[in-house]
Amino acid sequence: MPEDPRFLTLADVAEVLNTSSAQVYALVRRGDLPAIKIGGRGQWRVERVQLEEFIQRMYAETRQFVDQHPFIESETGADRPE
Repeated sequence: MPEDPRFLTLADVAEVLNTSSAQVYALVRRGDLPAIKIGGRGQWRVERVQLEEFIQRMYAETRQFVDQHPFIESETGADRPE
């Protein structure tokens, strides 16, 4: 078996993204993360290249958000998350 398989399970993707399988399933079902359904049970698989493209899109979207919503520290520090 190759060290870096072409296709990943939703659990594999969840591990890479450090999130839950349920969150990955939601990303797939919304169409945010392209995936295929295989086999009689309809198991989901995400191609590794699609995952990497998704991650790059999220970086770009985050950069755009940050650019449009600059972080401004208040003098008291009340705007900082705990």
